[in-house]
Amino acid sequence: MAKKETKKQKKRKRKILLALLLVIFTGVILTANTYAWFTSNKTITVDAIDVQVTTANGIQVSTDATNWKTVITNTDLNNTLLASSLYSSNTNQLPFKSSSAQIAPVSTGGTISSGKLNMYLGELGTDNSDNTVLTTTAETDTKGSVGNYVAFDLFFLVTQNSTVKLGAGSAVTTSTGATNKGLKNAARVAWINEGNAAAGDVASAQGLAAGTTARIWEPNNNVHTDAAIADALSTYGMTVTSSQVIPNYYGVDAVISTGVPLNPITPATNFKQVTPQLATADGALTADQEWFTLTAGITKVRFYLWVEGQDVDCENNASGDAISYNMNFVLAE
Repeated sequence: MAKKETKKQKKRKRKILLALLLVIFTGVILTANTYAWFTSNKTITVDAIDVQVTTANGIQVSTDATNWKTVITNTDLNNTLLASSLYSSNTNQLPFKSSSAQIAPVSTGGTISSGKLNMYLGELGTDNSDNTVLTTTAETDTKGSVGNYVAFDLFFLVTQNSTVKLGAGSAVTTSTGATNKGLKNAARVAWINEGNAAAGDVASAQGLAAGTTARIWEPNNNVHTDAAIADALSTYGMTVTSSQVIPNYYGVDAVISTGVPLNPITPATNFKQVTPQLATADGALTADQEWFTLTAGITKVRFYLWVEGQDVDCENNASGDAISYNMNFVLAE
């Protein structure tokens, strides 16, 4: 006689799982400077990134809107770069593909142009009054294994409108075997819903770039090292405690050709206040959090992973750290 299922087991069966695991291990070159991010020659070396997407109960995922699967890995992302005939217009920026690739702290105010997140690379210097000043240049999502951050497209196929949540257990952590120096506290993840096309309309799906809003996740927002606390005061004029939640910050939102003092920041002309749509405490999520929606048909979503230079935790004492991005997504019942 078959064993009767419990209510918990039935509920688990009904839940459609969409797990996206993204792991990026990074280490930072040490510098002698005492300032925060954007110090000259400060870079982050990408050792590896592992991507795995698994789906069930009729939902499918693809890197090119052509080959639909229930499991996606970083090999699939890499293959999309190489197989230009399948998605020649892609601008997936995957610096982990190159053994010598390096990324650097960048910043964004969350502004989007043509479906892409405006990112800025900067450098610190001093002015005639010995103030710490910042200059910036605009970044461009570039197809290939170069770049200062990670960006890629995924396509999701569903037969009915669905809500996706960032699942419990998602976290940005210090990599196994590495010493926690606080770099994980400056990590960011963002997604842009680029729009929807009918099932089977590959050309339209690949060309989607209608996203106007970036949804940003800031993990580990309630922990700061002693070095970050000291740097926040000296560089930004901010008094921060070790467990203080900083609800917003000023992301770079313009090219700055003439150095702008960071203490105080002048938000009206060069920066934009950023309040992450999702900010979580140190450690893994303990409950699912609503993340984005899927419309019936093909939805194109662009993902960004970076280290935010305007975060007070992005400072030189975090150099040599290594972090891992771990995310899983679940479809709401």
